[in-house]
Amino acid sequence: METFTAQEIEQKKKMIFDAMGKRGQKQIMKKGYEDWNPFAEPKDPIDIRKDKTKRTSQMLIREFLQQTSHDGYSNEFAQGALDMCFGINSDEKIRGMFEFSGWYKELLKKEGHDKTL
Repeated sequence: METFTAQEIEQKKKMIFDAMGKRGQKQIMKKGYEDWNPFAEPKDPIDIRKDKTKRTSQMLIREFLQQTSHDGYSNEFAQGALDMCFGINSDEKIRGMFEFSGWYKELLKKEGHDKTL
């Protein structure tokens, strides 16, 4: 892979900027030309991000639903599981729901109600 000098990078950056439309240039200037990096690597799309188990959200939800009794869930149930799956690593609301679920399950078990759910 080629390496460029700082001067070459700046020249290429200016060429890209100059080739852009006025609207795009305005957006970059608003955020700051110096901070703009047209050569930055793109972020991973959410559908290929993996969790601690090295599974994508799609893999997790598929595995969960396959291991759940088909008689035991509705479309709402599956949608709730999917929402939890997408938000578990990044959404504070979902993390709170997840933590509460685990705590509540342990409470039921501790008090002898573990057959209820």
